[in-house]
Amino acid sequence: MKVQHGMRRKPDLETLYSINADGSHNVLQPADVRGKWHTRKNIVFTILIAIYVVVPFLRVGGYPALRFDIPNRTAYIVGHTYTREDFYLVFFLLTGFGFTLFAVTSLLGRLWCGYACPQTVFLEGVFRRIERWIEGGRNDRMRRNKGPWNFDKLWRKVVKQIAFLGIVFLLTHVLLAYFLPVEELLPALLKGPEDHWLAFAWTMCLSAVLYFDFAWFREQFCVIMCPYGRLQSALIDDDTVIVGYDEKRGDPRGPKGKVTGDCIDCGSCVNVCPTGIDIRNGLQMECIGCTNCVDACDSIMEQVGRPKGLVRYDSLRGFAGERRRWLRPRVFLYAGLSMIGLAVFLLTASKRTAFEVTLLRARGMPYTIEGETIQNLFTIHLQNKSTHEQESSSTRCPRRAAPPSSGRSARRKWRSNRSARPRSRSSRSCRGCSTADPSPSRCASPRRTRTSRRTSNCASKDPDHDETSSRAGPGCGSSSCSARWCWRTSCSCGSRSSTR
Repeated sequence: MKVQHGMRRKPDLETLYSINADGSHNVLQPADVRGKWHTRKNIVFTILIAIYVVVPFLRVGGYPALRFDIPNRTAYIVGHTYTREDFYLVFFLLTGFGFTLFAVTSLLGRLWCGYACPQTVFLEGVFRRIERWIEGGRNDRMRRNKGPWNFDKLWRKVVKQIAFLGIVFLLTHVLLAYFLPVEELLPALLKGPEDHWLAFAWTMCLSAVLYFDFAWFREQFCVIMCPYGRLQSALIDDDTVIVGYDEKRGDPRGPKGKVTGDCIDCGSCVNVCPTGIDIRNGLQMECIGCTNCVDACDSIMEQVGRPKGLVRYDSLRGFAGERRRWLRPRVFLYAGLSMIGLAVFLLTASKRTAFEVTLLRARGMPYTIEGETIQNLFTIHLQNKSTHEQESSSTRCPRRAAPPSSGRSARRKWRSNRSARPRSRSSRSCRGCSTADPSPSRCASPRRTRTSRRTSNCASKDPDHDETSSRAGPGCGSSSCSARWCWRTSCSCGSRSSTR
């Protein structure tokens, strides 16, 4: 980068304008701009900031509209509750939104960056606005920065930084409301950090990062750190709508009346650019599609009496005078992948149940015989995904006759006959049905709900011993039972077994 002494540096395609030749930060001072696109952006910014602030305080169906309960590994989204077992749905959700962003980018360029990215929304919609209110316009800020330190410069700088800190703390505490119950947030703030040291540490760290970003780093995040801008070469083509300069109409540039081009080379499009590029150099990675240059150029064209649209939204084909195509293979590809991801997410989420039971045979011995009682061993995994307690009970059925117990051959014969009998669907909980017609409709034993812990052995010798409640409690109620939890499941078709 070579700049002659006394000459003002201009943006080029070889260097980043926000970085000086010695590697230091070239602080940009974008000029104020007015126009239809600026008004539309302010409306979008206001709506997005309002949504960000209001959503944590909304409740749907008695639950927060959006909250992530990290300690309990639970997410509340628009009245629905999702646990850690539902985390796989995030993959389909992110896939759907990611390819939606790709489809929008292939059609309309960096619309996300210019209108909806949090970096742009808060930097252009909040922090730069506060900076203009306190320090004045672009020329005043540049003059004051180059001048010596005096009272006027000092109080403006101090007040601006205090305002920045206040806005940063406000934003981080609103973000904290997405992770803590709103009714607990204000008491926690008033009480102090001793009881919520982890939340306090995260808030302070995030506040420091945001303050560094919005007070100093600013546009460098977009041009240096953000990977989205570097995906442009893969996502857009000659038919993508971008913010560009009509070279055929604007060149050659020069003062009005001395050249044939419409561009008078005033530099207004460069002065209002938040990333410090010259849009007349063509499509560049640093361009975030903010349309500041569009409003600035339209204002100048109106003053010199020439048609607006020298800098406008159009595709590279449109700037070349050719017809633009909206429907293209890449658009169908991105849109199709987006629809697949969102469809899988919606379909899976709609079929999701708030309670699941998994009943499996325990490892080792499939059953035991104690006197006239046959005990089948199971592992029950119970999963309650709702936010309230659920309770169910099991019923006992009449006992059936015990299998032959005299001699090894008789027992082997009984086991062989048992394995040859057809099993009903209810045999997941009744493994010893001896009826000739073990119809599933005859099995009235409901599944156990409540816990996923494998229980210890029941030491009860009472054949009529039973426990019908599935709530958590010490033992099963029998004086001779050493199990912490003891359950008996049985079948109305005549079998009776105990599970643990």
